[in-house]
Amino acid sequence: MDLFSQVVRDFSVLSCMESWDEARELFQQAASRKPDHWLIPVRACEAVGGTQEQAVPAILAIGCAHVGILLVDDMLDDDPRGDYHRMGMPAASNMACAFQAAALYALSRSIEDQHSRLAAMSSFNEMFLSTAFGQSLDVQSPADESAYWKVARTKSSPFFGAALQVGALAGGGTPETAEQLKKLGCLYGEIIQIHDDMHDSMETPANPDWIQGRSPLPILFASQVKHPKQGRFLELSRDITDPVALQEAQEILIRCGAISYCADRLIRKHQTAKGLLNRISLFNPEPLASLLDEVIAPVHELLRATDEVNQN
Repeated sequence: MDLFSQVVRDFSVLSCMESWDEARELFQQAASRKPDHWLIPVRACEAVGGTQEQAVPAILAIGCAHVGILLVDDMLDDDPRGDYHRMGMPAASNMACAFQAAALYALSRSIEDQHSRLAAMSSFNEMFLSTAFGQSLDVQSPADESAYWKVARTKSSPFFGAALQVGALAGGGTPETAEQLKKLGCLYGEIIQIHDDMHDSMETPANPDWIQGRSPLPILFASQVKHPKQGRFLELSRDITDPVALQEAQEILIRCGAISYCADRLIRKHQTAKGLLNRISLFNPEPLASLLDEVIAPVHELLRATDEVNQN
């Protein structure tokens, strides 16, 4: 069963979507990239004893949520890759509202058990509200690590918590188990946030976070923690569009310990998440254990590469 093709078909028959060509095309385009995040509900569904087919409504809902959140996030970040450049901000804002509503509508029509349906819709409503608050905090750029974690726990974590919770509910899991998986998903979301920050900070050409003076965790560390190259790093950050300056700044991220610090946070959170997973009674925990192991594997590879740089 091609899950992405199925959710595209299911999306196209939602209320209003049969006549809304641009919305269907945007969703189909997003689905064609086969985002890993969309399949997270399947992991939870299978973990509680459900099937991939049962997870389809949750995949559809999380896919709609993902598209809508990215539309808003790109506008707030002034991301040059955002669809709003093509659509215009007013149309993109309206489209984001539509995708948020479509996610809730999909859940309302597809989870048969009334209590599970209400729990799923409540989970998504809470996620949307928290994400909006987190996005508001993020555009102000965290001034310290405490503010950074507040953004991570409000902007990034709720999406993944809802994905696991709703996947479990779709698979027939109890509300109690689904709530535990929500907590696991929130931890996973923090891991993803740090992982993305590390990737974005080392990306070439300079990621928008550099250009706009944002503070993902590695850049926040290098800017605030005392180290011999702190002054030089701050100087380079002011003209980071220069490829030579970017390369030097990224080398400082490695040498000052910023990347290693982020990797340490990732490994610790991964261990906490594994401990939580071991305490949850599941039909088959393997899909979720694999999810956690897959996200930590690149960190070990990065640490090996970092060690090579430090040895040179």
